[in-house]
Amino acid sequence: MKKFLALLALLMFVSISAIAQQALWGVPTIISPEVHKDKTVTFRLNAPNADLVQVTGDFLPTEKIKTPFGEFDGPGYADLKKNDKGIWEYTTPSPLAPELYSYTFVVDSLKMTDPSNIYQIRDVASVTNIFIVPGERADLYSVNNVPHGTLSKIWYNSPSLGMNRRLTVYTPAGYEDSKESYPVFYLLHGMGGDENAWSELGRAAQILDNLIAQEKAKPMIVVMTNGNASQEAAPGETSAGLLPPTTQLPKTMDGSFETSFPEVVDFIDSHYRTIPQKSARAIAGLSMGGFHSLHISKEYPDMFDYVGLFSAAIMPNQGVQSPIYSDFEGKLKKQFDKKPALYWIAIGNKDFLYDANNQFRKILDSNNYPYEYFETGDGHIWKNWRIYLTEFIPKLFK
Repeated sequence: MKKFLALLALLMFVSISAIAQQALWGVPTIISPEVHKDKTVTFRLNAPNADLVQVTGDFLPTEKIKTPFGEFDGPGYADLKKNDKGIWEYTTPSPLAPELYSYTFVVDSLKMTDPSNIYQIRDVASVTNIFIVPGERADLYSVNNVPHGTLSKIWYNSPSLGMNRRLTVYTPAGYEDSKESYPVFYLLHGMGGDENAWSELGRAAQILDNLIAQEKAKPMIVVMTNGNASQEAAPGETSAGLLPPTTQLPKTMDGSFETSFPEVVDFIDSHYRTIPQKSARAIAGLSMGGFHSLHISKEYPDMFDYVGLFSAAIMPNQGVQSPIYSDFEGKLKKQFDKKPALYWIAIGNKDFLYDANNQFRKILDSNNYPYEYFETGDGHIWKNWRIYLTEFIPKLFK
């Protein structure tokens, strides 16, 4: 009996040790955020010794924020109130529109994520929590009961950049079991992003799954590149080690990435069942990715029939020299002489690149180059870029 009890005690010790090693302690005891049926949202934080707790996020009215790059609209702040149990709470005064939102807490001037919410995203070096208010377009950002595509992390060799580099590739539901060939959409990120940005912040896989299931989009392969030509892959996932993410990277908008881009297309055409022709290729991107899309598509006018510029930067910085950016209007003429199936421009009316896009549109208008224009509110934010993706994808490969 003593041996049995000793064995039982040993087993309990081993079991408890295993649980501890698996980091299963500290399960949150409060719900935060709580999305109510009326679409108001409550945030909570257990911080009985704090003096001031605030929440900031893109669900709040914007405020002017001064940065080294100028003054921009940024998310506002709301104060939480402490109850008699030491838990701080804030409930939005009115329902939130359906959308994917991000937020963080500020506790006595220290910015922190919500310990009760494991769902987080990284945008460059900023880590925030997320939540979804369901309904309308936001349902495209959720995982629904539909057939699901596959996201893969694939490495390819870039001789022109002198390294192996990583891509994120979406293949539609049924790709693995079919013999069908598919059109390809190349989707590019913005400054400071990487090949993870569109799948994590942009919800690209969920949007594609849902639009394809609704028969609003054709099944397609989507290739999400790393536009930082000096990087192998996303920060912390390369041979360079755990480097901090930053926007200050070399070779981002100097012509290097655009010059190397045919290597990506050749790799995809040789490793996936693609339709290797202009009518079955699209390219689009946000901000820096829109800049890359603009210049890649005019540099290789026989490569892409569908072009999307989402809040795009238009021209390189002063002093940047590259053959890619020479004869800008001459290359545009050659591109539009070949009659792309769709040239699509989208931007928010508060975006700091709004005026640059208007100037670019004047060039297109003065030459009678056909394009579609889509304008939203707000500024240079992921909310807009997810919207643009849901609008652009159904227009492809018609």
